[in-house]
Amino acid sequence: MRQKNNRVVFQDDYLLVIDKPSGLTVNRAATTRGQATVEDQLPPSSLPRRGIVHRLDKDTSGLLIIAKTQTALTKLQAQFKNRQVTKAYLALVHGRVEPNSGEINLPVARNPQNRHRFAVEITGRQAVTGYRVISASADYSFLEAYPRTGRTHQIRVHFKHLNHPLVADPFYAGKKRIKSDRSWCPRLFLHSHKISFTHPQTGKIINLESSLPDDLQTALKKIPLA
Repeated sequence: MRQKNNRVVFQDDYLLVIDKPSGLTVNRAATTRGQATVEDQLPPSSLPRRGIVHRLDKDTSGLLIIAKTQTALTKLQAQFKNRQVTKAYLALVHGRVEPNSGEINLPVARNPQNRHRFAVEITGRQAVTGYRVISASADYSFLEAYPRTGRTHQIRVHFKHLNHPLVADPFYAGKKRIKSDRSWCPRLFLHSHKISFTHPQTGKIINLESSLPDDLQTALKKIPLA
């Protein structure tokens, strides 16, 4: 891995797991011309998307899996499709989330009023997010979220729908909130910090973890939480 901002968390002959920083787009696209992407920073490869197995939003930081062989790519993609990969994200949301743990099961689709964003829609695809509140106040909840499905913006959309938008979310927090949030939190407060999957070659369970980045740790210290 040649990009110094992407910390290597795990690597062998079959796969690579990096800690992607916020602000870095994962895949090349017509809309990302002129922008740095994870795909551009990977070594040349005959694999689709240079072996990138899944995706993270540009503003989300954390663990990202990249395959090095076609067999590894096929097997890892199958694990995601069959919901055999366990993921956990750290998020800070507005308001006190109650109950302290639970599951959000609401379908998600493109927002018919804005095709660049998503929303809870009865005609959407099934989307399930488990969660556990770690600490909270009347104004904020710091929590761990467990997406059981992999819909675009799923965590962000689910908590927005419950009137608990993520802090500093440029799409879903609203103009007034985002302006206020950015005065103390520099970016979207969402970090992919745990992932568990079966190694495509050895069959062993791989459990990986990434701690909360310094910028989000600093932001978290600026608010009172119990």
